[in-house]
Amino acid sequence: MIGVTEPGLIADEMGVEGFLADSVTAPGDGKLYVQGGVWNVIQAAALPVRQARIGLAVIIRVPYRLATNEHHRFEVRLVDEDEKELPLGDTPAGVQTPDGKIRRFGGDFAVGRPHGMQPGDEQFVTLAINLDGILFERAGVYTFGIAIDGNDAKRLRFRVNHAGQPTLSMG
Repeated sequence: MIGVTEPGLIADEMGVEGFLADSVTAPGDGKLYVQGGVWNVIQAAALPVRQARIGLAVIIRVPYRLATNEHHRFEVRLVDEDEKELPLGDTPAGVQTPDGKIRRFGGDFAVGRPHGMQPGDEQFVTLAINLDGILFERAGVYTFGIAIDGNDAKRLRFRVNHAGQPTLSMG
C-alpha cells in the first residue's frame, strides 16, 4: 500500500508488484526478462505434480523518501489454501532443518538516491526468482507471499487444476 503525505503524490511506503512466469532473469540493468509470463493456472494431467519451474517476477517500488541507503529485507514463501507453508526446495549442504526443506527464503537490498533523482521519483528493485521442481500434492489454490521488512506486501495467487486424461467419445 502506498501512503501519501504531501501534495504531488509523494509516496512514503514501498510498493510491490509481481507476476508468475515460466522463467525470469534480471541481468543487472534494472530490467526483467520474462519467458511465458503472466499466468495463474497450472494444468496437471496427474497429481501429485512436480512443476519443472516457476518464475516470480517481482518489482519493488522504492519512493524518493525511502531511497536512503538503508537495508531492507524481502522474504518469499508459498502457502496452500489452508495457509500451510509448503517446501520451496531442499536445503543446501550444511544447512539443517527438521525435514531438510526450505520453506522461506529472502535477501537484503538497499537503494540510494542517484544524481538527478527528484522528490516524487521512485526507483525499482527487480527480482527474478526461479524455483525448480516444486511438488503440488493436490489441486487447489496456492499463493506466493512476498514480505518487505516483515510486512506482507504482495500475494501472487494461482490454481493447480487436475485436468485428467482426455477421454474419447464416439457419437
